[in-house]
Amino acid sequence: MANVQSLDPSASPLDYYGWELRRQREAHGLKQGRLGDIIFCTGSLIGQIETTKKVPTRDFSERVDAALGTDGVFSRLVGLVLRSQLPNWFQPYAEMEAKAAYISTYQAQLVYGLLQTEEYARAVLATGMPDDLEGLLAARMERQRILEREQPPLAWAILDEAVLHRPIGGRGVMRRQLARLLEFTDHRWMRVQVLPYVAGEHTSLDGSFTTMRFDADPDIIYTEDLISGHMTANPETIKEASRRYAHLQAAALSVEDSAALIARVMEERYGDRPEQGAVA
Repeated sequence: MANVQSLDPSASPLDYYGWELRRQREAHGLKQGRLGDIIFCTGSLIGQIETTKKVPTRDFSERVDAALGTDGVFSRLVGLVLRSQLPNWFQPYAEMEAKAAYISTYQAQLVYGLLQTEEYARAVLATGMPDDLEGLLAARMERQRILEREQPPLAWAILDEAVLHRPIGGRGVMRRQLARLLEFTDHRWMRVQVLPYVAGEHTSLDGSFTTMRFDADPDIIYTEDLISGHMTANPETIKEASRRYAHLQAAALSVEDSAALIARVMEERYGDRPEQGAVA
């Protein structure tokens, strides 16, 4: 990992963040331990972030800005830092997702990333055995901030019913994840539908896909395979994806009936009772 003296601020957003944190701290005449005391963390954590051994969180950045009076510098910079922690092949998608005016997605295996709880996301990301799980997790949670904007993208998510039944992370994690989905039942910008088992064969048996529309740029279709993701603006592909999505919407339960199914699965499959193997 980087040494304080050798840190190159031009190497990456993370390197720049560490370099700037050290510069601002020293300009205020603070030791690492003292800054840690002020923002309620350890001096060791300050040192690890300054040398890129740890990825800063948004909460950490906001506390640093408040302590050093840096007018939101670190709160703005942390978004770039966290996006840089995403896999290289995924970063172009995240950049386009952040610019989209409308997002429509069909998910056959997992809850859509923008709707995942932190503990559900942790369980999903851990399956890839990443070197820096915490960095990836923080980056995924950062992506969700687009839903908190004053003018977020209009988004529509269709989840296969199998997504509700696959016990990612255990029963408690799933219960809270399904409860999170129910929060979007009356949401102004996000709609969630469930494609039920009884729909049988459908137009996207090939797998998940996401369409993004923009105010001034061509539509984009995003898909993933075992190794990486792929984006295309090919008009014929866009047309075919739109046709398939329309059929999926028609076959899916209404937003209200979807919420009722999610609530039923949450209670019947993940209701409050001891986890398997738990000691009473």
